[in-house]
Amino acid sequence: MPGRTMIAALCLAAGLAATPARAQVLEIATDQSPVGLDPHVATAFSTTMVLSTIYEGLTAISPDLRVVPGLAESWTESPDGLTYSFRLRPNAAFDDGKALTPMDVVASVARVRDPKTGSPFASRFAMVSQVTPDGDHGVRFVLTTPSASFLAQLAALAIVPAGATDLAKQPDGTGPFRFKEWQPNTFIALERNPGYWQHGRPALAGIRFDIVPEAATRRLGLTGGTYQFLPTVDAATAAALKHAPGVRLLETQDLAYSLVGMNVTRPPFDKPAVREALNYALNRAQIVQAAYFGEAAVAGPLSPALKDWALPVSSYPCYRPDPAKAKALLKQAGLTLPVKVTLNVLGSLPVVVNIAQVVQAQANKAGFDVTLNVQEAGRFIQDWRAGNFEAFASLNSGGPDPDDYFGRTFQTGGATNVYKYSNPKLDQILNEARAAPQARRKALYDEAQKMLACDGPVAHLAYGTLFAAERANVQGFRLNPTRSLLGLRDVALGKAGKE
Repeated sequence: MPGRTMIAALCLAAGLAATPARAQVLEIATDQSPVGLDPHVATAFSTTMVLSTIYEGLTAISPDLRVVPGLAESWTESPDGLTYSFRLRPNAAFDDGKALTPMDVVASVARVRDPKTGSPFASRFAMVSQVTPDGDHGVRFVLTTPSASFLAQLAALAIVPAGATDLAKQPDGTGPFRFKEWQPNTFIALERNPGYWQHGRPALAGIRFDIVPEAATRRLGLTGGTYQFLPTVDAATAAALKHAPGVRLLETQDLAYSLVGMNVTRPPFDKPAVREALNYALNRAQIVQAAYFGEAAVAGPLSPALKDWALPVSSYPCYRPDPAKAKALLKQAGLTLPVKVTLNVLGSLPVVVNIAQVVQAQANKAGFDVTLNVQEAGRFIQDWRAGNFEAFASLNSGGPDPDDYFGRTFQTGGATNVYKYSNPKLDQILNEARAAPQARRKALYDEAQKMLACDGPVAHLAYGTLFAAERANVQGFRLNPTRSLLGLRDVALGKAGKE
């Protein structure tokens, strides 16, 4: 609300001792190695999960998707919604002991917005006209237009030291853990940040991400006690762990979604009718059953986790599978059947490979001839960033506010608009929605979802249930739909085998 002061305290988890009797290292098993460690460039889940324990933003997103204080302990908003003044935590410091200053915030915003950085977060801050220090522990943002999602967007802006270099190999953040060692494709080790601003946190001496590509090996390692925590678990593994002794399964609705992305500057997806045809070719309910074992929701443009915003998928005519209509649309577009398409596939995630195979079979029955190009993560991301694809299958992250996703993904020039999509009407809707009252925002985002669902550049497939698993002696962790692992700062290890 304009003019009010937003102040909140981060509370300690109930019943968790501030200093455990014997600090321990949490052994985590994850499926793939990080792809670089620069927080202003990284997009892969394998990287962002690690970085969420090293870096923090001015704000944070809680497990119930509320904006809460991060490095800013409080803030005020001007009545016109154009100026935000943040009070920084006076005891926050980087890994090297250097105190956090307003100039670090100024430099972090500048670095993300610098075209040389190539940050996928840049467009989130296009409305920022000025960032200046405000005393020794304050920073002021001036916007060109009000932005209802601004505070949520700040959670994605990792604050790095002014003048930082080589962050891809040597992270330097204010988070509860700091970088210790990285053996590519083997493990990445972090240790407790002794100067962390939250008193008594973290409880752990460190965390170690062991790179374990095989799901069965991760599962056996957890049940056998080699690992204490699996941050993401596929549906098949979740079913196997549900009643495993000494193991606790966690779940929530994921903000991330599976998709087929289409490059609208390349044939055949330069024609809206072809994009619509692909949607009619897909049977999303079959994809949910075949690839997610039923543990997913059919995906519209917004996650059902955003209960105030997401429309029911029954709102979209193209979500009713109709191979005959798909073929008719392809012919109306002047194309000869079958229409050949190469689909890049993120091969490091088995669920994506499974999804791509189902999509291929469905599309090939509806007038397409799909060839799968399964790629390792590094090459896939390189081609994705460069727009070097006809189409791709992957998992993408969502956000806690519609603008967090729509603005960067579908607006002309958006930082993750790798599809080269440009729709002036949609641009107008998104610009208006940022400054509109809540009821008007709802109406505008309803219109945006209907515009994007059938002939937009993304065929949304499914929002899975986000599963994680932990040993019963892991205490204090709450699963976050954003996949952030910042909550590991609240974790302690009790006696093995005890709840």
